[in-house]
Amino acid sequence: MLNSLLATEFPYLDRSDHKVTSPASNKYNSIAYAAGETFRVWWPDKYGIGYWPEGVDRVAAVEAFVEAYRTIGYAPCTDGNLEPGIQKVALYAARAENREQPTHAALKLESRCWTRELGSLEDIEHSRVEDMQGTSYGRVISYLSRPRTQRQPIVGDQFTVQQTAPD
Repeated sequence: MLNSLLATEFPYLDRSDHKVTSPASNKYNSIAYAAGETFRVWWPDKYGIGYWPEGVDRVAAVEAFVEAYRTIGYAPCTDGNLEPGIQKVALYAARAENREQPTHAALKLESRCWTRELGSLEDIEHSRVEDMQGTSYGRVISYLSRPRTQRQPIVGDQFTVQQTAPD
């Protein structure tokens, strides 16, 4: 069941559709989680506190986030539909200071569900990427994809697991 904060922040999230997959943690954020990392925060802060891939501009701009994911094999794609052998990320952004600023990311699972880390709340799984659009995260601004490969970390259920690509 959704807690009241989740229900208020994400009114499109169907109560019967989402499930908590891991407890709340401040060790990582949604950007890292979608990249398959649950041990550090990814963020382009100007002080260098958060991890950010070398060579990518440390700015909160959609282009910089796309470039950050490109360093781990992702490239822009047209949609978040499930494709065999392909891993996808949805990047969210909200309008601020007259431009779209990245806020959040989610990872598409082979189960057709989306999984995400909710800030200081739990990690969840749910079926529609649109469920999380709203005032907190804005809207999906970009989809990214890369081939699933052997021994690539895939976040799912309660742990980061190693998954083998289909033959």
